[in-house]
Amino acid sequence: MQIRHLKTIIGPGENTNRVTALSWSGNNQKLAVVTADRIIQLFDETGERKDLFATKPADAKKSRSYYVCGLAFSPDSTKLAVAQSDAVVYVYKIGLEWGEKKSICNKFIQSCDITCMTWPQEQHNALVFGLSDGKVRVGNLKTNKAATLYQTDSCVVSATSSLDGNAIMTGHMDGSINRFFFDDGMSGASQGKFTTHPCAPTVLIWAEYVMAVGSDRVVHFYDNEGKPSQKFDYSKNADIQDFNIAEQSPSGQCVVIGSFNKFHIFNFVISKMLWEEAQTKLIENFYTVSALAWKPDGSRLVAGNMTGAVELFDCCLRRSRYKGKFEFNYVSPSQVIVKRLSTGSRIVLKSHYGYEIQKVNIFQDQFLIANTPETLLMGDLASCKLSEVPWTGSGNEKFYFENSHVCMVFNAGELSLVEYGVNELLGSCRTEHMSPHLISVRINERKTNDDIKRVAYLVDLQTIQVLDLTTGLTMASISHDSKIDWLELSGKANKLLFRDKRRQLHLFDLATQSRATLLHFCSYVQWVPNSDVVVAQSRGNLCIWYSIDHPERVTMFPIKGEIEDIERANGKTEVIVDEGVNTVSYTLDEGLIEFGTALDDKDYDRAIALLETLEMTTETEAMWKSLSNTALKDQKLSIAERCFAALGDVSRTKYIHSLNDILEQANPDDPEMELDHYVIRAKLAVLERQFKVAETIYLEKGKVEEAMEMYQEMHKWDLSIKVAEMKNHPELDNLKRNYFQWLIDSGQEEKAAQLKEEEYDYVSAINLYMKGGLPARAAQVLIQNSLFSNFELTDRVASNLYKTGLFEKAGELYERLGSNERALDSYKKGKAFRAAVDLCRVVYPSEVVKLEEQWGDHLVAQKQTDGAINHYIEAGKSTKALEAAIKAKQWKKAVSIVDTLDSTEQAVQYFLQLAEHFKSVNETALAERYYVQADRPQDAVDMYTKMNKWDKAHSLAISYMTKENVSTWYISQAKEMESQRKLKDAEKLYLTVGEPDLAINMYKNHQSYDNMIRLVAIYHKDLLGETHLYLGKTLEAENNLKQAEYHFIEANDFKSAVNMYCANNMFEEAYRVAKSHGGVNSAKQVAYLWARSLGGESAVKLLTKLALLDSAIDFATENGAFDFAFELSRFADKHKLSDVHYKHAMYLEDEGKFKEAEAAFILAGKPREAILMYIHDENWDAALQVAEMYEPVSVPEVLIGQAKVAFTKQEYSKAESLILRAQRPELGIKMYKDTSNWKEALRFTKQYLPNKLNEVHQEYERYLSSQSDAGKDNLVNTARSFEQQKEYSRAIDMYLRLSTTHTENLAFLQEKWEYAAELAIKFTPDRSNEIVRAVGGKLIEIGRYRPAAELYTAVELYKEAMDVFIKGDMWENAKQLLVYVPKYKEYFENAFVKHHKAGQGDNAEKDGLPGLDKYAERGEWDKCLEMAAAGMNIEVLSKYLSSYATVLVTQGKPQVAAATIVQYGSPPSQSCLELYQRIAKMVLVDPESSADDISNVRNLLYQLIYGNGLTPQVKLNETFGGMLLISHYLNLRHLFSKKKELIYFAAKVAISLLRYTNVLPADITFMEAGQAAKNAGMTSMAFVCWNRFLDLSEAIEEGDLSMIENADFHNTDVPFAVKLPDQPVESEKIEQIRDWVLQVSLDQKINQETDKRDCENCGTSIYAASLVCNNCKKTTEPCVITGTVFQLNTRLSRFEKPS
Repeated sequence: MQIRHLKTIIGPGENTNRVTALSWSGNNQKLAVVTADRIIQLFDETGERKDLFATKPADAKKSRSYYVCGLAFSPDSTKLAVAQSDAVVYVYKIGLEWGEKKSICNKFIQSCDITCMTWPQEQHNALVFGLSDGKVRVGNLKTNKAATLYQTDSCVVSATSSLDGNAIMTGHMDGSINRFFFDDGMSGASQGKFTTHPCAPTVLIWAEYVMAVGSDRVVHFYDNEGKPSQKFDYSKNADIQDFNIAEQSPSGQCVVIGSFNKFHIFNFVISKMLWEEAQTKLIENFYTVSALAWKPDGSRLVAGNMTGAVELFDCCLRRSRYKGKFEFNYVSPSQVIVKRLSTGSRIVLKSHYGYEIQKVNIFQDQFLIANTPETLLMGDLASCKLSEVPWTGSGNEKFYFENSHVCMVFNAGELSLVEYGVNELLGSCRTEHMSPHLISVRINERKTNDDIKRVAYLVDLQTIQVLDLTTGLTMASISHDSKIDWLELSGKANKLLFRDKRRQLHLFDLATQSRATLLHFCSYVQWVPNSDVVVAQSRGNLCIWYSIDHPERVTMFPIKGEIEDIERANGKTEVIVDEGVNTVSYTLDEGLIEFGTALDDKDYDRAIALLETLEMTTETEAMWKSLSNTALKDQKLSIAERCFAALGDVSRTKYIHSLNDILEQANPDDPEMELDHYVIRAKLAVLERQFKVAETIYLEKGKVEEAMEMYQEMHKWDLSIKVAEMKNHPELDNLKRNYFQWLIDSGQEEKAAQLKEEEYDYVSAINLYMKGGLPARAAQVLIQNSLFSNFELTDRVASNLYKTGLFEKAGELYERLGSNERALDSYKKGKAFRAAVDLCRVVYPSEVVKLEEQWGDHLVAQKQTDGAINHYIEAGKSTKALEAAIKAKQWKKAVSIVDTLDSTEQAVQYFLQLAEHFKSVNETALAERYYVQADRPQDAVDMYTKMNKWDKAHSLAISYMTKENVSTWYISQAKEMESQRKLKDAEKLYLTVGEPDLAINMYKNHQSYDNMIRLVAIYHKDLLGETHLYLGKTLEAENNLKQAEYHFIEANDFKSAVNMYCANNMFEEAYRVAKSHGGVNSAKQVAYLWARSLGGESAVKLLTKLALLDSAIDFATENGAFDFAFELSRFADKHKLSDVHYKHAMYLEDEGKFKEAEAAFILAGKPREAILMYIHDENWDAALQVAEMYEPVSVPEVLIGQAKVAFTKQEYSKAESLILRAQRPELGIKMYKDTSNWKEALRFTKQYLPNKLNEVHQEYERYLSSQSDAGKDNLVNTARSFEQQKEYSRAIDMYLRLSTTHTENLAFLQEKWEYAAELAIKFTPDRSNEIVRAVGGKLIEIGRYRPAAELYTAVELYKEAMDVFIKGDMWENAKQLLVYVPKYKEYFENAFVKHHKAGQGDNAEKDGLPGLDKYAERGEWDKCLEMAAAGMNIEVLSKYLSSYATVLVTQGKPQVAAATIVQYGSPPSQSCLELYQRIAKMVLVDPESSADDISNVRNLLYQLIYGNGLTPQVKLNETFGGMLLISHYLNLRHLFSKKKELIYFAAKVAISLLRYTNVLPADITFMEAGQAAKNAGMTSMAFVCWNRFLDLSEAIEEGDLSMIENADFHNTDVPFAVKLPDQPVESEKIEQIRDWVLQVSLDQKINQETDKRDCENCGTSIYAASLVCNNCKKTTEPCVITGTVFQLNTRLSRFEKPS
């Protein structure tokens, strides 16, 4: 037993407060705890306190120095017994639910102290307690009195109850232990001494054995006879203190003894029948255990101590989960707690015999099955019913749970039934058919006085047996002529429905042993739950039998689908029908269903009440009849009267009412007037039309008069007369006379005539028959008695016969009278042609032919065509005879008749009918003859084709049909045969007309591949291989691998066969094919794949067997399957493994996995390869690391390689260091020499190999002598050497010696000269001016004016620099020098004028700048403008600037014009203003303008308006201020949109620009505003802007602005009348925006209107970006940053606009 602490219920106190008693309620719901403070606390099963109350002393006036020595719940858990030391036991009524009122229901006051108490679980009204005087008493709760069970002389110290609750045991101070058995109704009560313990047994437990412990600390176990069984001695263990309390598990197989800080656990081992001590449970700091209580389900143990603490422990042997839905807690070997994890509900599974539960299963999440060695436990978790039955099964049992009351166990052909909650088998039977549809069990499912437990099952598939499980008798054995596939008993098990394989539904009545067929086709049938109503489906009809006692009374409804189920709940019954797409429910009449239940229960009042609420229909009428019949059978006359009244049967109602009146009027003291009185019985028999029974009842009582009167009342005078004759009644003659007269008076002439006929008065009888309108009877009497001599009577009878339509009889009489014409006329009218012909042959021979034809017509009309043939022949009517013969199927006669016809045209219409007949009887020659005569030769061909008479068919077809028609017809016939799967016949037809392809395709469609190949081989031999290949793939897809292989091989494509087998893991077959058809290499590849599929040792065995192990390893490495290669190599030699590692390393190197490759190289024993790999990859550190660890000799090689790379990258110091580490300095010298870096070579040599310095110098001199430009290089190298030696002056001189004689590379010369000047300025300032002048002169000589001038400027030789710029015609640069030396301004201007005059000569212009026009004419605008700007004349500059700008605008380059104007300062000349305005508009409107272009326009306008100051020119601001603001906002929008954190401001600016759409292109402005708003999350504004953009796009396409609505921007400063662009935006962009707008328009959460704000002046809600209020007209200036309204009145000084 495992005991684990769960929680603390009551924490320990600071003082001693001993827990004196604990007790669990039997329903596991409540725990009672009492401590020394005498307060009882009640907790729920989780340990949460729910209630508490204080105990009461026996005498309230006395001291309260008592304690509670015992607590015990009653077996039903509703009461709590409290034993107190002050000699009283109180029983409190606490109820089952929390919160119920508590009261003391019993009080047992004793004469001495109570020491202990126990309440046996089977003694509901008796609790036992022990006293200090040695008495053991029982308190009777019913009488509220206590009695002594037995008395001893020693104080009672302990008490316990047996597990079964029928006995108690007490321990006494003297060591004696006594036992008492309660009266169990069989053996009576008994008491006696059980055993004597060595000391006082203060702890006593009655488990499997009796355990007793006393102060000697020795645990004794006694068997049931009181003999010592085992003992465990702890007296010598100083660590164990006294045992104070013990508790047993509910199963009695575990005992826990409490001591100081410990639980001692003892488990009973059933197999050994011994107790074993388990590991002691140590509880730190718990101190002495004073009380224990084990929960009745065995899952929890509660312990209390001396400090008042109460702890809860979990107890189990083991715990497991079942499918994640249930938890099994084995609290003892024979007890398991099953807990449903989803709801927490629990059920205790316990073996009543104490057997160990070995296995537990749960089926359908509801039904529980458990096995013990000797029994089988089962239960229903829903109803919490458990059963345990003896069972010795094979372990192969199958369990069925379809019935909610019974578990069906099938084992070895035997079906056993176990009713839940009953611990014995309900019954068993032999059957091999265990389908739930073939077994039906009913267990008291309907209210009845009888115990109904029946099962219906199949003995064999055609025999049903119904068994009464209560008596074990067979109630019915039903044999059927077909196999049965479904059966089910009714709720009361009195009727059986069953269905056979033919889908016929039958009903068998067990009471009458009769069967009836309900339906001839039934796809669904079921009893309605809790009723005898049947619901079935017959094709498209829903069939309902509300009264199954009347099978003919069925209610039918048309339905479209299939019935799925019947649901009955909440007073409603529905049939669920699946109609495919929908599920439809049909509601049944609940009243009719309930009626059947009431009728079965003989609840007549309820049945009447139900029927009275229903309308009268066929169903309710049947129910009233059923109720009336049942009532009559039970002689419930008042009920029967009500039923007949409801049915409208007035006569029956009155009749029953009269019987009720008889009973009511009868003297109640008259014992004869009861329901079984003969009068009542006779009248009831009359009601049932059982007149003979009623007659017998009367005559048995001697009541002849009543019997005669009965018949007379029923107007059965003849029967009354017979009774009179039988009893010789004196009034017999008078009765007969009265009867005749009554017949005459009542118009019953026929019966009167019969009386006269019996009296031989024939004439009177004939007259009476005539009077009664029965002339035929009159004629019969006349003829039988030969009364023809009476002509008048005969004529009168004949006339009456003629009038009543009896013409043949009339004709016979007329012929007897000799009236032939009247006789013939009567015969004709009566269609009596035989008599008419016979008469005419004698009297009128000429009329015979006409009569024969009329006779034939009559027979045809009467469908007697065979009889009409001869009559038509006799009449000479051949055509009619032929038609009659055909209709009568008299074919031989028809042939003989048709051959005699004169006209062929007349016979054509009959040829086809004859042909069809002879075809059906296989007389093909005649059929062909008449088909051809009927001009239907094609039908004859069809006939021969279907009979496989191909030759006849073909010869006939070509005789009568064209070739095309023959082909078409044959193909159509072949397709028809193909549909009938007559493939051979269809093939013959296809081949006959030369269509083998159709035959091939036919065989392909029908997967007849052999025939397909046969035809392909004959007619398309060139396609035979492709066909085989196609069939192979097809068969492979169909998993027909063997056939597929055949076709692949035939197609010479063995690889496909191999791949097919490999794909299906059939490697042995693949290897066979590869070896047979592909050779050795193919076989090796397949063997490799085969081994890959096996893996491990199996693969090695296979490859070794095939002698392919090494080959497979090589193949695996070649294909990169290294894992498999390693796996195989472990079983090969070490050399092979090393080789695999090497190849793996090479593979990893190719994959770039160098670290893994290194490890593989090392494992392969080739570290040098790893080093070379890293060298190749230039991973020098890794290479060096590998070399140092595994191959030190390669370290220099790595260092040298790294040094070479460093030299290549010009990392010379690093390279030198590496070479020195490699101890190869000579390589450093060589590298420097190879790169012609002789300087470094000399340095390195001098530093590290000074002994080789002379040698290197000599090599250097030889090198110089071999170079063509050795003088130049010498000078440079020498100069550098002087630099290194810091002899800068000499170095400068060496550089200055360079000239064009040394090299033609002017850039080189410029570089070295400038470098010389730089050295001079830095290191020889005293020579700087000298050197700069010298360098400047040299640069001027080679035409490098700008560098020369810049050198002069660097040393402040401005005059020289200006002269150089002027000499180089760089007037603008020269002009810029005036900033530093303004004194040379006049000098510059004179030089400038002089230069131009000298250059132009006679072409000088009036403006004094003669060269500018020439530059302008040549298009050299850059020089022209540069010179104009240099001339410092603003008017001249404005002139040429405007000219150039005009040219650019004309060329469509306003952006270039704006940039040029900005470059030259935007001169504010009046002549240029209009041009500036034009350029600005063109750039702003052009969608191709870039952000730089917009910025140029902004700068142009800003320079124009503000110049170099901060105050705008008013007039220019009025003209250009708006465009400046637009360009400013456009520029800001571009800047803001670049940064994500500023997109909100970009959206604000874009929306502000909408007010300038009279200048900007409206569609693009709205589009970009919408995009910016969308980016900033301003969905409403984005929607509004893009919606206007779409409107504008449509207006551009239509060319009309009037169709646009302006609701969104009405009363705003956004203009509506704008100029439409010529072309709209690209269509793809428009469609994207249109889709977005449509999507947003469907979103109701988005406000689809412009943002609003309140006007500061009037409070009107206006457009948020509007600068003008449409109500008060207040104008607000825009924010210079966003263009929107900004309410702080702060101004930016630069723009003087609100910030």
